[in-house]
Amino acid sequence: MTAATALIAATSVMAKAVGRGVGGPELHPLQISAGRFLFGAAFLAPWLVLRWPGVRDLPLGRHVGRVLCGWGGGAFLFAAATRLPLGDANAISFLAPVVTMALSIPFLGERVTRGRWAAAGVSMAGALVLAAPGTSAFRPAAGLALAAAVLMGAELVFIKHLSGFEPPTRILAMSNLLGLAIALPVSLPVWRAPGAGQWALLALLGGCMATAQILFVQANRRSDASWLAPVFYTASVFAALYDLVFFDQPLRPRSAVGIALIVAGAVALARLAARAGPVPAGAGATRSSRLG
Repeated sequence: MTAATALIAATSVMAKAVGRGVGGPELHPLQISAGRFLFGAAFLAPWLVLRWPGVRDLPLGRHVGRVLCGWGGGAFLFAAATRLPLGDANAISFLAPVVTMALSIPFLGERVTRGRWAAAGVSMAGALVLAAPGTSAFRPAAGLALAAAVLMGAELVFIKHLSGFEPPTRILAMSNLLGLAIALPVSLPVWRAPGAGQWALLALLGGCMATAQILFVQANRRSDASWLAPVFYTASVFAALYDLVFFDQPLRPRSAVGIALIVAGAVALARLAARAGPVPAGAGATRSSRLG
């Protein structure tokens, strides 16, 4: 899981680099997202061929809904990564479990305890610290990361539903294949010819995300989600470290406080959810939408 989070944070570095014009023109977030799905699908192709789950009784509409949310969330996150410190953008996107919790009430029929609302409040306080609304430090770009969190949270609701009756291999296959079918044509109006170095970064981005997906699945097969959740949220720490190394952008005190609050709230939510026991039949187990 630690390796998966390090790779996930690394994808933000690559998205930020090509989005800022390193190695060629500045690439649009939609084009970066298309590159992620293109090379991710190519990387996973041999594995998916060997483990192809088939399409019998495929709930296509639900997979499409899930992939649309994941694609949109990823595109917004890549856009935020080009405008914000990487640790901040990643941390704000960790509000996705809060969105999932709220949506699970009307769509999954779940009940939310006061403790979980309190944990959600801690994470929201961290997001406010990072965005700093009403002050001279206000950053509108934080809204991009917040939009990513909303879409990723909605994607988690789809995944919780699908994982109750769909095999993990088919969820992974549909994520990448449908994602490519959606992302590639949408990116054509903003497409700019990448430089050779940018093609290499996009390929590396797709490969890192695909590897992270496999590592994430393997980690969840070997341990409980409640133990893995705190490790997963270290992605914001890796992102902040990468920002310092590659973009010479140190972690500010305000960012450190905001990230700590968001991660603390997210970890508390994961712990409380684990204590509550199994989710209702048909809801399935929570997966990370960061891997969508």
